[in-house]
Amino acid sequence: MNLFDELVIYNKKRSTFSVNPYKFALWLFMGTIVMMFVALTSAYIVKQSYGDWLNFKLPNILWLNSLVIIIGSITMHLAYFFSKKKNIKLFNLFIFLTFLFSIIFLFGQYEVWKYLIGNDIYFVGNPSGSFLYIFIGLHGVHFLSGIIILTFIWFLVLKNGINKKVIFKIQMCITYWHFLGGLWLYLFFFLIINH
Repeated sequence: MNLFDELVIYNKKRSTFSVNPYKFALWLFMGTIVMMFVALTSAYIVKQSYGDWLNFKLPNILWLNSLVIIIGSITMHLAYFFSKKKNIKLFNLFIFLTFLFSIIFLFGQYEVWKYLIGNDIYFVGNPSGSFLYIFIGLHGVHFLSGIIILTFIWFLVLKNGINKKVIFKIQMCITYWHFLGGLWLYLFFFLIINH
């Protein structure tokens, strides 16, 4: 076997392990978000050990919000399933439901902030309240970006129908969507255990 043949074999093997650059960028972006929230939750634990921690009851709406985000993740997955079947009618139904649950989730997060303010827990003050504002706010910003992407995908399907390129974009959207749901559940259970 000559050098040229070895290079061809090497390139074939290497290409089987290659990753789509858009998927790689998405995973890299999600990795940076994970690192940011891991750093914040670590800071939460460290700051809590200082002893000047204000204990307050977490609002019950956080339970409802967690249920809403799980249901929205299921409806998003069903939208993706029906996009692969090229069933635009059911895709539109489930993408609409996902959008609706997303708005309900964001409204619920707003209600959490209202609860905190109503109980004299402000962003500036004790770190226990500050962290809760930061967790909800940062997740909300990323969640809002997910809603924008979801809306873009929905209009893309309405305009062009469903094809391979659109299904790829839906795959990217669903990956990010499930990631946001998982991130919220991590934050929620972290707060339940450590609050």
